[in-house]
Amino acid sequence: MRVVLQRVSKASVQINHEINAVMRTGLLILLGIENEDSQEDIDWLCNKIVKMRIFSDDNDAMNLSLLDVDGDAIVVSQFTLHASTKKGNRPSFIKAAKPDVAVPLYEKFIEKLEETLGKRVGTGEFGADMKVELINDGPVTILMDSKEKS
Repeated sequence: MRVVLQRVSKASVQINHEINAVMRTGLLILLGIENEDSQEDIDWLCNKIVKMRIFSDDNDAMNLSLLDVDGDAIVVSQFTLHASTKKGNRPSFIKAAKPDVAVPLYEKFIEKLEETLGKRVGTGEFGADMKVELINDGPVTILMDSKEKS
């Protein structure tokens, strides 16, 4: 399971010309799921995400977590995070999980993040054509892969 965390001062997701989610300070989380992912990957990532100290304290040092700043989150499914670009010029998405595997894991990820954060999170819609708008604060962008946790 891969995520791209973007610290934002504002973000929204639009589907079919309608706002599906909007937030202020927090994290826009792009989530890529592969076939081997499990609840263990979800638990590890969600716990790590909410405790990651990437928000500025009073001294402008990144010492505060999403929990510390009472920040919000939006989770957007992003199968392209598993693109392989080794051969040719057209990416291969063979490692990305198909919807029958990915959708239940996406939903479990959202549930676990809400439980860990203690509040509802915004979402995109799995498989939809979405327009994601954000103001990356910093900019701060962090890549994480649950397969690289050790």
